[in-house]
Amino acid sequence: MEVSSGLSPRHSSNVLHTEKEEENVSPDLENLELETAVRDFGSDYHFHSMSALEILRETVRILRYNSTGFMAIAAVLICPVSAVLLSNVLVDQSLVKRLALRLLLVARSSGLPLRPFIKHSCHKLSEVAVSVTMCFPLFITLSLLSKAAVVYSVDCTYSRRKFDSSKFCVIISKIWKRIIFTYLWVCVVLSGCLALFIVLLVVVSSVFVIMGFPSDLILYPAMVVGFIFSIVLANAIIICNIAVVISVLEDVSGPQALLRSSSLIKGQTQVGLLIFLGSTMVMAFVEGLFEHRVKTLSYGDGSSRIWEGPLLVLMYSFVVLIDSMMSTVFYFSCKSYRMEFANAETEPVLEALTNASGSTDVQ
Repeated sequence: MEVSSGLSPRHSSNVLHTEKEEENVSPDLENLELETAVRDFGSDYHFHSMSALEILRETVRILRYNSTGFMAIAAVLICPVSAVLLSNVLVDQSLVKRLALRLLLVARSSGLPLRPFIKHSCHKLSEVAVSVTMCFPLFITLSLLSKAAVVYSVDCTYSRRKFDSSKFCVIISKIWKRIIFTYLWVCVVLSGCLALFIVLLVVVSSVFVIMGFPSDLILYPAMVVGFIFSIVLANAIIICNIAVVISVLEDVSGPQALLRSSSLIKGQTQVGLLIFLGSTMVMAFVEGLFEHRVKTLSYGDGSSRIWEGPLLVLMYSFVVLIDSMMSTVFYFSCKSYRMEFANAETEPVLEALTNASGSTDVQ
């Protein structure tokens, strides 16, 4: 069987792999959740950064080792948020229309032609803004808790430990404040990027209007600004995702976690962009299917929605789960690469918190 090429979060670089010595393996061995063998690398082993495909393969291996735990996280924590997001039950369409109208007025005043593409972009941006605002309580509770649970489960897998819900509750009670603090800073950063894009788009369009360019030509520099913004936003999202992982595994939060994330992924930005692009494309595809098959299209009395809706929610939740796992594996890969010449073995923060709580209970 193929040996995992993923890098361990520990400095000793333990790697998960399974191997069947014979064809007739006992059922007890087959049912082991973490049937692993540890390969300790010597000092001559050279760390290497993982590509996006290698991170995906490592994620699949980790999912296979603890499929029950990860599926439970998806069912209990991710599915409710996915169902609300896809169905837009909390989104007030009248509010979306008013916000889209304001954006269209801003676009018109800046000289942009009100083509269908501009109208659709304004409506979509308004819908996303209203949806994120209305679903913020879910994001800061269930969604954030699911990310922390995924990070903890991946850390347990690399440490060859089983997921312990009681230990997780103890750990999350100690680190919940710093996770929320980091997430609030993530919201500030992403909101700032969006506001900067709108201001920059208005300024660039207004400058071309003052210079006497026709409205049809103003669309092209606006598209260039949009393209640059998409690259900046993608990098910001990658940094923010890793910052949330860092806030769970390391004793930093807020701006420190964002700065730590930015320095950690230096030289690995292309890998992060590929991960983000792949996850975003799959999520957009599932959202499009839900919009077309569940919201718009139905057969006869609409009975197809009864099974297509839940199926697409499960698919979307699974993609979100894989995305969170890949972000965690990406963090471990970057950290192992940065710790290439470190020889000392340090105790993980999560284990330290668990041991500290255990010693307190004993006393």
